[in-house]
Amino acid sequence: MPMSPSFKDRLFPILPQLAAHYGTPFHVYDEAGIRATADRLNRAFAGIPGFREYYAVKALPNIHIQQLMFDLGFGFDCSSIPELITSRQVGARGEDIIFTSNNTSQEEYLFAEADGGCILNLDDISFIPKVPNFPELICFRYNPGPRRTGNIIIGNPVEAKYGVAHEQLVDAYRQARERGAKRFGLHTMVASNERDYTYMVETARMLLELTALLKSELGIELEFVNIGGGLGIPYRPEQEGLNLEAMAAEITDLFSTFRQNNGFAPKMLMESGRFITGPHGALVTTAINAKETYRHYVGVDACMSALMRPALYEAYHHIDVLGKEDLPKSEIYDVVGSLCENNDKFAVQRELPPIVDGDLLVIHDTGAHGHAMGFQYNGRLRPKELLLRTDGTVALIRRAETVEDYFTTYNFVPDVFKAKG
Repeated sequence: MPMSPSFKDRLFPILPQLAAHYGTPFHVYDEAGIRATADRLNRAFAGIPGFREYYAVKALPNIHIQQLMFDLGFGFDCSSIPELITSRQVGARGEDIIFTSNNTSQEEYLFAEADGGCILNLDDISFIPKVPNFPELICFRYNPGPRRTGNIIIGNPVEAKYGVAHEQLVDAYRQARERGAKRFGLHTMVASNERDYTYMVETARMLLELTALLKSELGIELEFVNIGGGLGIPYRPEQEGLNLEAMAAEITDLFSTFRQNNGFAPKMLMESGRFITGPHGALVTTAINAKETYRHYVGVDACMSALMRPALYEAYHHIDVLGKEDLPKSEIYDVVGSLCENNDKFAVQRELPPIVDGDLLVIHDTGAHGHAMGFQYNGRLRPKELLLRTDGTVALIRRAETVEDYFTTYNFVPDVFKAKG
């Protein structure tokens, strides 16, 4: 079910005041909901010694959200220098951070090892000689290829640019040990927004089988396996949520059995993003225009620079019209933004109550891959972000971009190059 009733009950009564105070559009996140989901995850996997969630920063890269995550005991899954910087700014160091390289540059390797370092998760066997100062603890991202199927978001593993192929895996660890590695982990990420929990159970089983393989072939005992993220959420009202508790129980049994059979077991890590924050965010926008041509359009003051999942994936995001939640959905609308792109739509042929200019629309489940995927095409700017705190207050945690921000990159020292000869 989109947007928890608790979040709705606390947010909707104050939304007119928030809109008047801050102006729309804005994303607003629910601290209480985030904390509850984090606690649920930790309790579910408490039976696996050393379990830890490494929050996927790409889902909601806001330093205030990251501070909340770190206070909850989470580490961070990073894949860029800015993500490393914000993670370190909230206090994460060393093994609090996993840096998953992907087409990685020398600059990124050097930054990753500086300022306390991190767990380096290499994406390819060819990266082994390219790491400037090879760490004692190393991890590899595994791509199972035809051994598994992906899904529409992450793609078919055979076609995915990520990870070390199955036939390369043992040699990758052998080469890493030759470069001085003494501690080892294993990572994979083979699904995104997956609500069938058995898929994640099979991922855990696959990694434990590889753990046994590496022990047999090289004598390596992995310290951890990271089953990745990909836990899904129900974007549509009729969809069932992921059964986290059943998933955790089956995975816990796998790890317990592995320990009994092998005399050791790795720790289990994961890097959920969407599951932790996705349902606990909403994009609030105001209806500003109505247009009737071949379809009935509602134009709002946000556009896909604030939420591009519907345009990118044809993704569904539930919409409430504030104050009209109980009215019949008697109209069929395309809800659109102002970009010069026809796919700049939050909803297509959606049944909604009658909408007039000035109505507030609440677009659900934008707490992950919403603001984070924003851009500045057509000169449209990204909106502000707010946090509904557990005490009922609301804080601005990122201001909206301004026209001055848009032109900042024109502020530079002139540099003209003329080739010799």
